[in-house]
Amino acid sequence: EIGRAALMTAADVAASVRYARAAQPAWAALSYRERAEYILRARKLVLAQTDEIANLISRETGKPPMEALSMEVVPTLDLMNHFARHTEKMLQREKIDIGQYGVFGRASYIFYKPLGVVGIISPWNFPWATPLDEVVMALMAGNAVVLKPSELTSLTALKIGAIFKEARLPKGLLEIVTGDGSTGTALVETGVDKIMFTGSVATGKRVAEAAAKHLTPVVLELGGKDPMIVLDDADLENAARAAIWGAFCNSGQACASIERCYVQESVAQEFIAHVVEETRTLQQGQPSVEGVDVGAMTNERQLQIVERHVSDALAKGARVETGGKRLTDTRGWFHEPTVMTNVDHSMEVMTDETFGPVLPIMTFKTDDEAVALANDSIYGLTAAVFGSDTRRTYAMAEKIEAGTVMINEVVYTHAVAQTPWGGVKQSGYGRTHGRLGLLEMVTHQHIHINRFYWAADVWWFRYTAEAGKLFQGFARRFTTGSILSASPLLPQIIRRLLKKNAD
Repeated sequence: EIGRAALMTAADVAASVRYARAAQPAWAALSYRERAEYILRARKLVLAQTDEIANLISRETGKPPMEALSMEVVPTLDLMNHFARHTEKMLQREKIDIGQYGVFGRASYIFYKPLGVVGIISPWNFPWATPLDEVVMALMAGNAVVLKPSELTSLTALKIGAIFKEARLPKGLLEIVTGDGSTGTALVETGVDKIMFTGSVATGKRVAEAAAKHLTPVVLELGGKDPMIVLDDADLENAARAAIWGAFCNSGQACASIERCYVQESVAQEFIAHVVEETRTLQQGQPSVEGVDVGAMTNERQLQIVERHVSDALAKGARVETGGKRLTDTRGWFHEPTVMTNVDHSMEVMTDETFGPVLPIMTFKTDDEAVALANDSIYGLTAAVFGSDTRRTYAMAEKIEAGTVMINEVVYTHAVAQTPWGGVKQSGYGRTHGRLGLLEMVTHQHIHINRFYWAADVWWFRYTAEAGKLFQGFARRFTTGSILSASPLLPQIIRRLLKKNAD
C-alpha cells in the first residue's frame, strides 16, 4: 500500500461540480495571457519535481520511472508550454468566406467560447499525461474542470491537483473526485457541459449512454488493436526495434501499442530474427531497479486477459518465439515480453485488445493484402507502416482505417502536442491534442452581420410575379457561385430594392 484516496459519493461529486461552475465565469473573463501565467507557473513546478512525479507514477502503475519520465512527464511539459503560448492564436475569431453574399454587405464570423465545466474521466495506463493534457487544454480554453481518475491511480491525479494548487490556480477551477465506477457515473449524471473519457469500449458505451440522457457531448478515446506493417524495403533492424518498443513499452498497456505486426513474406524470417534477438536483451523486473526496461502490469485482471489470449493462440497453432508466460518468481503482476508467430485472425490475440506485452507477427504477400489485414478490425486508433519508399508508404497509409497512421514511427505521436489524437470505428470519436482537440473544449458561435442596414433583403415579402422571376434567376445564376454568371440579375435586384425602400 502506497497511500489511500477517498471514495467520493454522488453528493461529493455534485458539490465539486457546483464549485467548478461558480469559479468558471471569472476564469473565462481572464485573457489568454492571464490564464497562461497559471499554466506556466504549474509547468515550472512540474519541472522542479520530475523525479518525484515519475516515481509516483511508477509506484502506482508498475512502469519504470525512466519510462514515466519519457512517456508522461516530458510530453506534458511540452504540451503545457505549447497551449499556454498558442491557444489565443488557435481560438481567435475566424471570418467565413460566404462567397457572393459578401457583395450584399454580409459577413460571417466564428467565435470560440468556453463550454463551462468539463468532466474528465481518465485511465490508469497513463495517469499523468492523459488527464493533465486535457486539464491544460480545458483551462486554457476558459473552462473549469472536474477530474475523475481511475481508482488504480488516484494518487497521481491528486498530485496534479496539488501542483495547480501550489501554482495558485483559483479555487474550484480544478476539482479532483476520486473513487470507483460509481464516482464516474455520478460525474456524468451531474450534467457537466462535456465529458472527456479515455478507457475501454465497454465502459465508453455506458458513458455515452448515460451522457445522452442529459444531451451531454462526449469525446471517447477507447481501445485499439493497432497494426504495424513492415514492407520488404524497410530497414528491418530499425523496424524490429520499433516493433518491440511499440509492443512492450508500458508493458503493452497503451491504446496505441503495436498489438499485431504484419511483415512481408520475403523478409519475414530476417525481421522475426531481429525481433526475437532484441526482445531477449530486454531487462524485466521491479521498476525501481536501475536498468529495467519492462516493468510490471498495473492490475491482475489485465494480466489474466494476456494469459487468456496467449493460451487461445497456442491452442490454435501459434508458436511462442520468446517469452510466453507470467513471472511467478517476483512480487507483482509481470508477464514476459512475448513474441508469437504462426498466428492468424481466428485467434483472440489478433482480434481482441490484449493490452499487454505480446507481439504476434503474421506474414503477407502484397501491399493490398497488408492493408486488408490492417483494416480487418473493429478498432481504428493508430497504425504504422515501415518502408523506405515514401510514395508507397503514403499510399498505404491513406487506405488504412485509423485516426492516426505513422510512417516509420510507432506510438509516440500522442506526445506531440500539435497533433490530434483519436480514432475511428470502435476506437471512439472526437479528438484530443492539437487544435482539433482544443476545439473540443469550446462551443462555436456564429455571428452574421448585414452592413447594408438601410436596405431590405430581396427575398423578403412580398412575393410578386417580378419577385418570382428574380428567384428563378437566383436558382439558375446566383447559385453557380460565379459573380460573372450572376451579374445579369443586378438590374432586377436594384429595382426590387428601390421599390422596397420606397415603400
